[in-house]
Amino acid sequence: MAEGDGIKLFGFEIKRAKKDQDAVTPAPAASVVPPTDDDGAGYVTAPSYAYGTHMNIYADLQVKDQADLIRKYRQAATHPEVDMAVEEIVNEAIVIPDDENVVEVNLDRVEVSAGIKKKISEEFQNVLNMLTFNERAHDIFRSWYIDGRLYHHLIVDNANLKLGIKEIRYIDSMKMRKVRNVKKKEDKSTGVKVVNKVEEFYLFSDKNFETKKGVPAGVDPTANQAVKLSVDSISYVTSGVLDDTKAKVVSHLHKALRPINQLRMMEDSLIIYRLARAPERRIFYVDTGNLPKGKAEEYVNSLMTRYRNKLVYDQATGELKDSRKHMSMLDDFWLPRREGGRGTEVTTLPGGSNLGEIDDIKYFQRKVYQALNVPVSRLEQEQAYSLGRATEINREEIKFQKFVTRLRSRFSKLFIGILRQQLVLKGIITDSDWMELFHNRIRVDFYKDNHYTELKDAEVFRERLGLMDQASQYVGEYLSKEWVMKNVFHFTDEEMEDMEKQIGSEPVPTNIGDDDGNET
Repeated sequence: MAEGDGIKLFGFEIKRAKKDQDAVTPAPAASVVPPTDDDGAGYVTAPSYAYGTHMNIYADLQVKDQADLIRKYRQAATHPEVDMAVEEIVNEAIVIPDDENVVEVNLDRVEVSAGIKKKISEEFQNVLNMLTFNERAHDIFRSWYIDGRLYHHLIVDNANLKLGIKEIRYIDSMKMRKVRNVKKKEDKSTGVKVVNKVEEFYLFSDKNFETKKGVPAGVDPTANQAVKLSVDSISYVTSGVLDDTKAKVVSHLHKALRPINQLRMMEDSLIIYRLARAPERRIFYVDTGNLPKGKAEEYVNSLMTRYRNKLVYDQATGELKDSRKHMSMLDDFWLPRREGGRGTEVTTLPGGSNLGEIDDIKYFQRKVYQALNVPVSRLEQEQAYSLGRATEINREEIKFQKFVTRLRSRFSKLFIGILRQQLVLKGIITDSDWMELFHNRIRVDFYKDNHYTELKDAEVFRERLGLMDQASQYVGEYLSKEWVMKNVFHFTDEEMEDMEKQIGSEPVPTNIGDDDGNET
């Protein structure tokens, strides 16, 4: 398929208008550095699609490509401690109310007419309905958090773009990849190759973008078979976390991969040690006199057969098997003793004395929790949930609250990006209007039930009321009412005006009596 041809996928064709077929992202004038972004798109300096990922994360984690990295994230998320931590994060970030939306659009900072705001709110609700976000909010946020990226396909009717987005379909992160093709040209005056233009697009493949055996690292064998999609047809949201090279997007689980593997190895070694050292075994020192080595071993084996009986139940056949010929570390020991030593002796080999010590396991558990930014107190089942004062909230809870706020802010790009496409397609706004009036001004508010946040706000307001009581005796003489509202309650000018209007609109109490009990 030649460049510029239409691409058929999911029953419709994706293509640019003829006048826009050559429209690509312009690069800064006379620059040798391509524009960077935190989307982790691979750079290609030639028209071919031979590219990929090859990462070495520590010594025990080998990552061949993006698909392999995502698979490691998903496997790590199945670990019990990690699953508990991820659920704690998702439950804190996503709160599903009974009769309200999980998220709401906030247009307080947007300076447009009330009619436009109403249309934007309606389209935002349409986006939520197409995502079925109120029902699938937990799964969508969890998938984004674990994979570190989230793809959705925006399906439109090319025959009538004014209808907007018709359907939004989820795409597995292992089957999609963003590519940025950088084209350079030589500057005639300096002879240096500078960036001419940058083309961005997505590649979709049902076979996943995995490196096959015999293919060099960095070469993608499925790229030539992938479907090329335009940037406008895909919603792409990343975790915002990059690796040390600042070129690849990683998940928030990335820094926890090594502690997770260490915890697994420690748990396995603990089980092996307990199985091997838990039982108390006997040691039989058998006197073999001056018998030759072969005869001595035969004599010891005969004693083992005579005094030792070990029957094993076979689950497959239901039969009992005699395994007395095998000697296991979990069984008794039979050792020959040559002439000149002591006679036959039976002693006891004690079991392990430190079987109950699991401090090393707890150490690696804490490392996993710390790597995931989750307070350890939330994951200890014995820990009681206390409803204390805000001054009693520990530092971990405050850090966790800020971490969840950052996650919400990053995840909100999902709704803002799709909403922008919907508004532009329906002709409510233009691209230039978005950059001038809406960019970085539209916010998405998440439904909250963080008890610690409510405690902190109530504590701060209580302290302000106490400070106001102390300053009220000086109002009118040394302090003004406006100064108290600004410096004690931290009201803005708009909030002060609204407060005065509300106070003025409230009815004045008329049922007030004097000292004698007469109404005035």
